[in-house]
Amino acid sequence: MKELLKIYENKQPEIVFNWKDSETEAEGWTVINSLRGGAAGGGTRMREGLDMNEVLSLAKTMEVKFTVSGPAIGGAKSGINFNPNDPRKKGVLERWYKAVSPLLKNYYGTGGDLNVDEIHEVIPMTEDVGVWHPQEGVFNGHFKPTEADKINRIGQLRHGVIKVIESKKYSPDISVKFTVADMITGFGVAEAARHYYDIYGGTIVDKRAIVQGFGNVGSAAAYYLAQMGAKVVGIIDREGGVINEDGFSFEEIKKMFLHKNGNTLVAENMIPFKEINERIWSLSCEVFAPCAASRLIKQEQINQMIETGLEVISCGANVPFADKEIFFGSIMEDTDKKVSLIPDFISNCGMARVFAYFMERRVEMTDEAIFEDTSNTIKRALQRTFARSASKTKISETAFEIALKELI
Repeated sequence: MKELLKIYENKQPEIVFNWKDSETEAEGWTVINSLRGGAAGGGTRMREGLDMNEVLSLAKTMEVKFTVSGPAIGGAKSGINFNPNDPRKKGVLERWYKAVSPLLKNYYGTGGDLNVDEIHEVIPMTEDVGVWHPQEGVFNGHFKPTEADKINRIGQLRHGVIKVIESKKYSPDISVKFTVADMITGFGVAEAARHYYDIYGGTIVDKRAIVQGFGNVGSAAAYYLAQMGAKVVGIIDREGGVINEDGFSFEEIKKMFLHKNGNTLVAENMIPFKEINERIWSLSCEVFAPCAASRLIKQEQINQMIETGLEVISCGANVPFADKEIFFGSIMEDTDKKVSLIPDFISNCGMARVFAYFMERRVEMTDEAIFEDTSNTIKRALQRTFARSASKTKISETAFEIALKELI
């Protein structure tokens, strides 16, 4: 696996598009790792301090993810080095999408990512520059549909991603109008933990869980974990967190979900960040869902969790460990040898899978069909890994080997 990984990491990307904004200090990159299958896909993110190497590593991560989620295309990513809280953000994004529109028309599909909203920014801004849909390039480059078929599938995609969830099974409150895009990634993170126990032995019911991050992914993961019977004992977010060693009830988690402020946890008895960051890692738990930013989790934090009974990690963040390597750094490798580590490209593939699902010909547009499709995709990936090795350790190593053999 290590040799395959070295070859994959060292392979130069096929396309690097570099843009410098004419009106601000913003700089952006689209990195297309390969045009496997005639196209490439990956979201657009914005943050201050972002550089081309970050975009490249995420493009390579997307390519691995597509081996699980489909379609069989190359990985790509767009990133803009700019403060997302700057009032000039809208203009920067509009000029960015105008510059990158030839790629989006022909072979590159994008979506929302860190600090860039799929529904309120990506879709309307790409439409304004003549792109039918942010995924149009994947249709044209990979699927090569007839004009009528393309119109139908883009219609599915447009409707499906912004579809309001009507089922009480999948929505914390149907009157609030949560969309598929709001919930699907966190749902997948929780389902990955549930499927892990079903396949490798045991049950998620009554397992104690810690969730890191309470944005779209973390809050949804906490909600679905509690719904399926896990006991969420701790949540750590940017400004603080909460602990209940007996586990918060499903109703308490639901309340926290519905009362969050944007992507920030709001709860009674909030513990300040400094204090919870000292306490939470030594809390007894079996399930850990890291759903905050990339490269945050340190070796000593994982060591503390392992000492207090950690069994499985379901990654909501891409590359959650504080490793400098693109994929399999020393912290990740050490963790993978000691506990069950479900890699991000399986556990957080929900949104990529939703895109792939709606790109197919005439699919069922119900909440059940959409969510079950993501659940089954994650289940199949874990079953493939289990079939290769039934060991509860080195799950990530085995999953990477399966994926890389498809790509190299």
